[in-house]
Amino acid sequence: MENISKIKSLLSNNWVQGAIPTGLLILLIIIVELASPGFLTGETLALLLSNTAVLFILATGVTFVILIGGIDLSIQAVASLASVILAQLLPSMGFAAFPVAILSGLGFGLLSGIVHVRLRVPSFVATLATGGVVAGIALWIANGRAITIEQAGRVNTMWVNESIAGIPVVVLLAIAVGMVSFLILRYTRFGRYSLAVGAGESAAYAAGINVDRTKVIAFAISGTLAAIAGVILAARLSSGSPSLANQLLLPAIAAVIVGGTAITGGLGGVGRTAVGALIISIVRIGMTFVGVNIFAENVIFGAVLIAAVAITIDRSKIAIIK
Repeated sequence: MENISKIKSLLSNNWVQGAIPTGLLILLIIIVELASPGFLTGETLALLLSNTAVLFILATGVTFVILIGGIDLSIQAVASLASVILAQLLPSMGFAAFPVAILSGLGFGLLSGIVHVRLRVPSFVATLATGGVVAGIALWIANGRAITIEQAGRVNTMWVNESIAGIPVVVLLAIAVGMVSFLILRYTRFGRYSLAVGAGESAAYAAGINVDRTKVIAFAISGTLAAIAGVILAARLSSGSPSLANQLLLPAIAAVIVGGTAITGGLGGVGRTAVGALIISIVRIGMTFVGVNIFAENVIFGAVLIAAVAITIDRSKIAIIK
């Protein structure tokens, strides 16, 4: 019993929780390379980073919400709607369709935040309901089908699939999003307030922090980044669909939690999410290399998510788990 207590105490240290994901990432790379030699080739790594980029952008948005102690279950619907809007508007609006699609994500992110703070609806329910509304709008706009971006529209999306100095543009976009998000969380008042709200909402109120505004901004950022992920997906696949990002919700949340951001909020950041996104991508690609049935993917993600939450959850904040 004493040894178990020591292990629990060790795992509760912030530096240990931060080191575990990085160690797991290195271990996974070694395992996949040993199981399937050739994994660490330049072509495979470029594919890995390109596939991770969209997941990372989506997960970064969720990071802001989880850091304040909330959850955003609308991101996959917002990303899918943004892809539909982009595909619909590209022929008539050209490049201007990109900001319009991204602004739709900002709008629905604000809606989720306002429903949460003004109507006092738990973020789980607020974003689940908003996601349902967004999914319905996407289906209505697209008539329930995928919309192919024709050649005239692809002229404005080709740049997403290009490379600069050998680095895919989509990876550079993810790096830019990560750097801006890191700077926001580390050096702005909003970033400090977000961590304070997640660490203890009552204490944040007592300290004079505008908790409601902080929450709304976090949801707005999450919606905006979800839309950015959606338009990148649409540009890469030359298609927008009401269900384009439906399989990305669980991996995105798993990336945040596996990276070491506490599900209860107040601890974590974008750097940890980047590590978590790489872990999830390596698990996905590694299963293909090793020969694991692709239908087992969500089973593995679910198991990994349960384990990660069990390790990172701060039980001192929750008197009763329910």
